[in-house]
Amino acid sequence: MAFEATKREWSEIYCFFRLLSEGRVVMGTTKGGKGESYRPIAMIQREEHDGTRCYYIEEDSIRIEGEQISKQVLREDFAVVADLILEAVKNSSEYEVTSPEAVEAFLDEIAIFDLEAKTTDRTDFSVAFYHSQAPLQGLCVRSRLAAMNPLLDGGRAANIKLEQTGVKFAVPTVNKVNALPESAEEVAERMLMIERLGGVLKYSDVADRVFRSNLLMIDLHFPRLLTEMVRTMHLDGLSRVSELTELMKQVNPLKIKDELITKHGYYEFKMKQFLMALALGMRPAKIYNGTDSAITGLLLVDGSGDVYCYHVSEREVFENFLYLNTRFEKGSVDKDKYGFLERENGVYYFKLNIKIGLLKR
Repeated sequence: MAFEATKREWSEIYCFFRLLSEGRVVMGTTKGGKGESYRPIAMIQREEHDGTRCYYIEEDSIRIEGEQISKQVLREDFAVVADLILEAVKNSSEYEVTSPEAVEAFLDEIAIFDLEAKTTDRTDFSVAFYHSQAPLQGLCVRSRLAAMNPLLDGGRAANIKLEQTGVKFAVPTVNKVNALPESAEEVAERMLMIERLGGVLKYSDVADRVFRSNLLMIDLHFPRLLTEMVRTMHLDGLSRVSELTELMKQVNPLKIKDELITKHGYYEFKMKQFLMALALGMRPAKIYNGTDSAITGLLLVDGSGDVYCYHVSEREVFENFLYLNTRFEKGSVDKDKYGFLERENGVYYFKLNIKIGLLKR
């Protein structure tokens, strides 16, 4: 009986099967395309319903070893099934995609029941490059064939507080601001109304104490910089990280010396640090101490189904890829509880939410 799964779920298993069939992965470029080098893959370790399994890539077959399985499957079969999954995902306009019959039979044959691996370290699977005894590299999958998981989607923990100063608003005025109708630009419209009424919004604090400390690990002034970028995203419609960073170099919200901006590339450097920290495991509500997590790289599935790898061992390429291919996004106002004037201890605050994802193109 056919089953349905999201495009994101199909994309992860597609990526897994594609790597097994090809036995190597191409390294990506800063622009998100095909590089000139590749890395051979000897083994992929994945968490399955019955425990950890190792998929050893041999000349013509894949040897699957686990607590309750030991079998050989032709590599060609993984290629055929990967192609079927890719075709089904690309040809569907729906969020949920029905499994092709042959794909379902193959998943039953190799006893895979979870299209997305269930891990606790946020990796999707781990790869041994070059030889099967090499140190495992934890990788996560992002696919342009589907709605991608953001690099930063911290919900309420990723909120920043701006204090409303200037004119002191009466309760009816606050209610009028908050009553503006829902729309794609409602946050910007509320900020502009506050400004028209004589109010001023200035950075106050990060709402969550753990996220505040995480951001301060990047730079003691980094929360102010992020606030200005998110504010500009709402008011001016710019969303790409690279474009907003260029604008920050001109606006210079931290009032640092020109030499630090132009010669040292301060704003670009700090944003690349932050993006790499996010890619390698920083989360708003989890203490970040600067050490890397189990994640060592990212696998990007592009719109045609090609898979590219970005890895910490090629840090400059990875950083530049993130810098050129990320954007600030608007989270749900109701779910993430931001975009309204709220009173705390007699003071009104207006929260903005930080959400960053990869460009889909």
